[in-house]
Amino acid sequence: MTQALPFSLVGRTVMVTGASSGLGAHFAGLCASAGANVVLGARRTNRIEQIAAKLEAAGGKAVAVPLDVADEASTIAAFDTAIRHFGAVDSIIANAGTSASGRSVDTVVDGLRTMFDTNLLGVYLTAREGARRLIAADSRTRGHGRIVLIGSITADMTGQGDAGYAASKAAVAHLGRNFAREWVRHGINVNVVQPGFVRTELSADWFDSPGGTDFIAGLHRRRLLDVESLDAMILYLCSDASRQMTGATLTIDDGQHF
Repeated sequence: MTQALPFSLVGRTVMVTGASSGLGAHFAGLCASAGANVVLGARRTNRIEQIAAKLEAAGGKAVAVPLDVADEASTIAAFDTAIRHFGAVDSIIANAGTSASGRSVDTVVDGLRTMFDTNLLGVYLTAREGARRLIAADSRTRGHGRIVLIGSITADMTGQGDAGYAASKAAVAHLGRNFAREWVRHGINVNVVQPGFVRTELSADWFDSPGGTDFIAGLHRRRLLDVESLDAMILYLCSDASRQMTGATLTIDDGQHF
């Protein structure tokens, strides 16, 4: 855990949702490398337990907690477990999400419900419970409260074949602004990060397909975003350095959405 990073999280506790793969797993490792105690939340408990064990073996402090972000009881229980292990949770990265891609006239209702429950309701419940715990831990005085919502550049785009997903992410951006306004006097900063298209475990097969290859070739720089490109911003938003930044929506996409 000696990697040189731009912002320290030593002494902080960070909860990451959707931490079993992709961006969430990466963010968990990133925060652990910056010195944070890390709480990994996801439904795939075997995956987060393996990741937590690797982080601990590397010298970090991590705990895996079962978490279905669309279930209020599960969200409350996850924070209870986190607090028992590490005390107050200082930063929450609401990363869990799913998609229901395809033409809107063909998308099945069950898929849409699952997506909105995860992408919007799940973010709402995660941030709300995080804010409740931060306020109870006197975030107004401590000034450590950091909530980062992971959105998507599709919130500002059309014609990508994912109207429902894009709408859910647009809602996340506005939710972040409203939460920031509501909790501004409680010492809680809420910001939204909108990543561009990134190769992850879930998206790799499509990006390697002929359609995916054509899509990448159509991007201005003809490349996907490196997952590490988000690192500095995530650490900044979770650290003391961002104490005067709240209510922002930040797009990091290598110019993909122009």
